[in-house]
Amino acid sequence: MKKSKAFPYIMGGVAAVAILLCGWYLFCPALNPKSIGLWILINLSALAFTLVSRLIIGLRDHKRVADSKKKKRAHYASEAADLIFSAKYHIVPIGIAALILLLFVFSTTVFNATAYSEIMKVSEGDFNKDIAHSVGTDSIALMDTSSAQMLGDREIGALSDVVSQFDVSEEYTQIDLKGRPIKVSALEYAGFFKWINNRDTGIGGYVTVDPVSMSATFNKCDGMIYSPSAFFNEDAYRYLRIKYPTVLFENLHFEIDEEGKPYYIASVIDKTIPLFGGKTVTGCIVLDPVSGETERLELEDIPKWIDVVFYGDLLCEQYNWHGMYQNGYFNSIFAKKGCKQVTTYYESEEEEESSDSTPVSDYGYIAKDGDIWIYTGITSVNGDSSNIGFLLANERTGESRYYSVSGADEKSAMAAAEGEVQEKGYQASFPSLINIEGHPTYIMVLKDSGGLVKLYATVNVEQYNIVTTAATQAECIEKYKDVLGIDSDDENKEPEKLTDVTVTIASVKYIDIDGNTYIYVIDTEDNIYKAKAADHESMLLLSEGDIVEISHSEGNIVKCETVG
Repeated sequence: MKKSKAFPYIMGGVAAVAILLCGWYLFCPALNPKSIGLWILINLSALAFTLVSRLIIGLRDHKRVADSKKKKRAHYASEAADLIFSAKYHIVPIGIAALILLLFVFSTTVFNATAYSEIMKVSEGDFNKDIAHSVGTDSIALMDTSSAQMLGDREIGALSDVVSQFDVSEEYTQIDLKGRPIKVSALEYAGFFKWINNRDTGIGGYVTVDPVSMSATFNKCDGMIYSPSAFFNEDAYRYLRIKYPTVLFENLHFEIDEEGKPYYIASVIDKTIPLFGGKTVTGCIVLDPVSGETERLELEDIPKWIDVVFYGDLLCEQYNWHGMYQNGYFNSIFAKKGCKQVTTYYESEEEEESSDSTPVSDYGYIAKDGDIWIYTGITSVNGDSSNIGFLLANERTGESRYYSVSGADEKSAMAAAEGEVQEKGYQASFPSLINIEGHPTYIMVLKDSGGLVKLYATVNVEQYNIVTTAATQAECIEKYKDVLGIDSDDENKEPEKLTDVTVTIASVKYIDIDGNTYIYVIDTEDNIYKAKAADHESMLLLSEGDIVEISHSEGNIVKCETVG
């Protein structure tokens, strides 16, 4: 008899344990009181216990007193509804839900504004000192993820034995590889059955994309067994959760070391404002996807080759806490004195016009001192389409610097660059920031409707009507220097070797390139010489049959004089 009375509760316990174990295996929440996912899973388990036990008790005690099937159904339906929806049977799950809500509310910025504002430590930076004048074009990471995806897919598409079994992951990571910015992405299984077919050998390669040369390369490696695209215990996230059941981690992403060996990196986080608020990074977990070996590292022990631990979205969120809540929560709502935030944008014009849409933050990358730093503009909450400064934040160490440089915001700069070639309909990518002889300058790419990079553009931060475009980064920067009147000659550079010739002109052509007119001189021997018309206005008077003396360097005219 006692056994019979305990049966409903035993079955309820079985249901609760089943929900708990299956939910933990499927969704992998940390077994940590700071994991809101764990609390939700516990609440679902408690709800399963009360539902199953109450249903069994109700069915056991129910007497069939109705005459017709219709009355029976109505009686059973009424009984079941009472068992399922009556709050008196669900005191425990309701109590857990109330506790979760209470803890969540007391973890918000309303009650902890000062604590949130102090999570990110921001120092004042010196623009001319920190952003070197001599920044080279190979350190500027301009390619956005969509362009990298297109190049990576094209590279893999040419490899028939690879493309039939694998896809390129859409998750590209910006890293610094031997002083150059590179985007990397691992291959992934193209579905469950492709995983079954290849799980013994694993994933044998990854893609690197060079944002300077706009080229992608497929790199072979030993078979990666553990991957986010694998299943069951070979899923990289689940594999790490089983090995580190109590550790809060996220941002699982792909990187390579200086020798090209692949790894997956997860950021270890902590909630510093009890119990669910104030997220920050305390270290990382390194997974060798080939051997399955793992290592947990504290911040001070993270090697130089790991580039992304403090990921960009978290850094922007932390700066917004810092900028918005320094003077308290209610100041951020009403007076908004001194409130600042990172640049935000809407993904489409429709979203911008919609009152329900929320703008998102965006940022560019700068390769500096062997690390990847994110760049984003800082704007006043009460301001217009202009920046009051910008933020550089190191994705490996979390070091953050604020630079007080006012000027156009990124969206305005992008619009200015697009307007320079509006007849072509190109779209600008989110810009990066460089230092051109003390001039803060946006640099970005312009893409056509197919996502192909067509031009580079530079826009002066303080005067965004100063815009130049060109087919290469180097040429674009040189044109920008010309507009600013900056002498781009390098004192250490060998002087150009000039060749002097006397020729008879066979024809003169005028060609417009990116809004600049170039003069092409063809002599009677079919040699071609060219010069920019703005720099050699006297050459506009040349005509067929003229004899001229030309000083040139590889066909580029330095001096031209008529002799007959």
